[in-house]
Amino acid sequence: MTRTTAAPYRVIQWATGNIGARSLRAVLEHPNLDLVGVYVHGAKKVGVDAGTLCDLERETGVLATGDMDEILALEADCVLYMPRAFDAEQVCGLLTSGFNIVTTRGEFHHPPSMDRELCAQVEAACRLGNSSIHSTGSSPGFITEAVPIALASIQRRLERLTIREFADLSRRDSPGILFDVMGFGAPPTAFDQHRLDHLRANFEPSLRLLADALHLPLDTVDVAGEVATARHRTRIAAGTLAPGSVAAQRITITGYRDGTPLIEFCAMWYCTTDLEPEWSVRPTGWHIDVDGDAPLDVDLRFPVSLDMMGAVSPGYTANRAVNAVPYLCAAPPGIRTSVDLPQFTPILN
Repeated sequence: MTRTTAAPYRVIQWATGNIGARSLRAVLEHPNLDLVGVYVHGAKKVGVDAGTLCDLERETGVLATGDMDEILALEADCVLYMPRAFDAEQVCGLLTSGFNIVTTRGEFHHPPSMDRELCAQVEAACRLGNSSIHSTGSSPGFITEAVPIALASIQRRLERLTIREFADLSRRDSPGILFDVMGFGAPPTAFDQHRLDHLRANFEPSLRLLADALHLPLDTVDVAGEVATARHRTRIAAGTLAPGSVAAQRITITGYRDGTPLIEFCAMWYCTTDLEPEWSVRPTGWHIDVDGDAPLDVDLRFPVSLDMMGAVSPGYTANRAVNAVPYLCAAPPGIRTSVDLPQFTPILN
């Protein structure tokens, strides 16, 4: 929707899961954003005050709804779209109705990588509604776009850029996720192709955007996964790892140009550092190597205890989306990327 005043931006929060609840709270505490609506998927959340949904110690008067028509009837500038599953019909309905969308879903990092029919459908909805959509987050997003673009700007000759993400899961008390979904504690076998495909779909568009921004477009992208096992019986918050069971996993997505690796993203999750084979393991955070005529070796660590990571880490994703709202609302209609928008500056009290 076209803004005609300098009043606070009117925002709708779509979904209130782990990231959405943090985003919702950030909107409520933001001096230049006004929450006007909340869309939820669970019936138990319908009719609940927004403050309750994000553990804010006050009521806001904004009640959650599961009715799309109620959302479309609102006057709003932007929707923070954060559901678990992407719904093209919903997204195009919002865009056609004039709502800009900032999303932490990854479908819109790199328009040339999108399904052509979906891309055309979304662009048409943006034209009809004079609206824009933007995918962002911490990873992919901040660490695969904003940071490496800044680091590469000091180079005259870039030979290779490698991003490594480390996550120590030893204090995560989620046995269903670690053991049943991710396969920790199981005998080492061939890496699950579904998980490889999932991570590739999440990160390849962002890596291609980065390469395009550097004027070094990628020819091909490959993905590979490997595991390391526990040397000894190891107790973690989620349970026990037997000797010889999976204790660490590494998925590497590599972008090639002229047959040579140019950009690489490696996600490494581990429950212990006592591994077979021995891997180079860093504390939870990111590490970036830039090989070129101005080489760089950069560590980004999270200065919080592992016990606090579950409470702190959602902000790394949600904050970047909330900060993007004013910039996207001022952007021309269409799918907008990190290259199109100014890098987002938080507005503090």
